[in-house]
Amino acid sequence: MATKIRLQRHGRKGYAFYSIVIADVRAPRDGKFTEKLGTYNPNTNPATVDLNFDRALYWVQCGAQPTDTVRNILSKEGVYMMKHLLGGVKKGAFSEADAQAKFEAWKSKKQSSLAALKAKNEETKRAEEKARMEAEKKVNEEIAKKVAEKKAAEATAKAEAEAATMPVEEVAQTEVSADAPAEA
Repeated sequence: MATKIRLQRHGRKGYAFYSIVIADVRAPRDGKFTEKLGTYNPNTNPATVDLNFDRALYWVQCGAQPTDTVRNILSKEGVYMMKHLLGGVKKGAFSEADAQAKFEAWKSKKQSSLAALKAKNEETKRAEEKARMEAEKKVNEEIAKKVAEKKAAEATAKAEAEAATMPVEEVAQTEVSADAPAEA
């Protein structure tokens, strides 16, 4: 029986979520499978992979052929790195403890680079948010300035209209009272 490691689609339209499964080559994509190895969610940034590492390594060593996408996933998770190191152990190039140490070093380096990438993405997101807020503040200040100018113009027009509608005698009285010194 020829087996493949492939993705089985789940989720809704436009939001795919995949299971990583071992299936017969002749089985339909979402049909019967032998074993479920994990899940893959490409909708997050970076993509989330939950994988049973030991079983995936077992199936790769047994000769199960992964699809291109699954091969990339397994490679990023380190399954192929471990297979390569275990091949070196079988040949006697180094001991199993050395292989495990090399794998742990590779894994820690990979995780630190992933953490740096996440931090960079967060920093970029914060910078974009700050720039957007500054632009929004600037626009709001412009709008507030225009509103203040418009209100001042309306107040001036209203005062002029009131002055024009006042009888001449009242205008003279208001001018005289404004000119007269304040009595203490």
